[in-house]
Amino acid sequence: MSKSNDISRRTALGLGAAGAATVASGILTPGAAQAAGRGTGAGHGFGVGHGSGTPHAAPRLTKRFEPDSTTVLKNPLNGWALYGSAEPPADYWTKYDDVTLPDGSSIRISDVAGVLYMRVSWTILEPSEGVYGWDTNAAFAGILAEARSRGMRLAFRVVVDSRDKANDFTPAWVREAGAVGYENQVGSHTVWTPYPDDPVFQAKYSAFVAAFAARYDDPEVTDFIDGYGLGKWGEGHSMKYLDPANRKQVFDWIIDLYLEHFTTVPLALNYHRLIGAGGDESWGAPDPESEALLDSAYEKGYVLRQDAFGMTDYYADWEKSMAAKWRHRRPIIMEGGWVTAQHDVTKDPRGYEDAADVRQGEFDDSAEAHVNMMDLRNGEALSWFTAETYPLTKRFDAEGGYRLHPSEVSVPTDVRVGSAASITHEWTNTGWGYLPSDLPVWQGKYRVAIGLLRADDTPARVLVDADPEPSEWRKGSPRSYTFAPRITGVAPGRYRWGIAIVDTTRGNVPAIALGATGERADGWLVVGDVTVR
Repeated sequence: MSKSNDISRRTALGLGAAGAATVASGILTPGAAQAAGRGTGAGHGFGVGHGSGTPHAAPRLTKRFEPDSTTVLKNPLNGWALYGSAEPPADYWTKYDDVTLPDGSSIRISDVAGVLYMRVSWTILEPSEGVYGWDTNAAFAGILAEARSRGMRLAFRVVVDSRDKANDFTPAWVREAGAVGYENQVGSHTVWTPYPDDPVFQAKYSAFVAAFAARYDDPEVTDFIDGYGLGKWGEGHSMKYLDPANRKQVFDWIIDLYLEHFTTVPLALNYHRLIGAGGDESWGAPDPESEALLDSAYEKGYVLRQDAFGMTDYYADWEKSMAAKWRHRRPIIMEGGWVTAQHDVTKDPRGYEDAADVRQGEFDDSAEAHVNMMDLRNGEALSWFTAETYPLTKRFDAEGGYRLHPSEVSVPTDVRVGSAASITHEWTNTGWGYLPSDLPVWQGKYRVAIGLLRADDTPARVLVDADPEPSEWRKGSPRSYTFAPRITGVAPGRYRWGIAIVDTTRGNVPAIALGATGERADGWLVVGDVTVR
């Protein structure tokens, strides 16, 4: 089996002074290799069988990989989310496919953003009962298809509250079915919102979420879902109930509803100080019930998000304490609060004067919270690519979220069929976030694997090391492991060793882009040659 420790690389490999010189050259002598191969037991190779026996003493190769701090890694629950619209302007993709950088060059924004985030009304998604916008709404389906064609995953928040909207965000057929709600005047429009504790609303919405999940509970398509969406702007505050005593019942109902149907895609919840609280207030002193409600959802597997980063009076001590409490236990998704085209940002206590100042404040809050994801919101996205702000964008690419790589791998260069191959691998995270492979929907999904690669880069065998837990890897704390899988089912010949983090739910294909320099082979990071006898 694998054995993990946090001691130094040299101690982990069992090397004394005599072995140090050979490690430095990248090749270990047979004697030093034998010392390096200590740590035997049952290694796990999914589809290969359990390792057994004593590792074959053979010449070894120790490969060090340097971190890559410049390549954008568009991994799950990591990086940048570009905000979309169910009714995108005609130039939406035109402007985002040609973003000018400070040096005069240009990029597509999808070169940076791995996710398209859609905040969309239930009316758009189900205009008639059982008729769904992803099938019938050309504008909505079109923007999703364009994102997918650019290699982006999708994320959604479904909003049902019509306050501050120009039209009803809950479809009319729900009201016609007997749901009870209330009206508001927005300019010249009268809009209607259902009470979330109304049984007709809950029945109709439950059926919708089941259909929504049937379409989008697919981690190859969807990055995450905001699994709440009630209250003003879908943020969970300023709630109105038939009976305010139903606050917890409604909260538990909608959390469990999304958990029931989204079983492979992570769910997110805004850590708002007034989550589920009744009344008209969008902010104020933290409600005493909010933390316990939020904690209950995060314990069940929800991830954190917050919609007011950079707003000093709103993203304050309570919010920061929630982020600290859950840091590296659940990932955090950031959204900035100030809309610079609509708000007077000079009112912020940090003394903002322009959009660049706001971006700095958002970045500072994100670094403190160790967020995994940052936002490129409507109207704000291009402001991250100016001379003043682009260094922050590049810093998040280099330092934010999780950036994993095998800092050192030691493998035999000669193995025998039926024998155990002694492998050591050390992993480093250069990002401030973490890979949340400990999420309930991801348990066992992402694992370290060693591949025996053919000349055409396809794996002849994939040896999955089940012991390392990537969610434990923190910046500044490399983790070392030993692995002794038995080599079976491989024809004698010449191969190359490769290493990757694979998706065990998809046939052990490489799934997490690694932040390392070095040769790639169809998603595998190449370690070196090996002869199988």
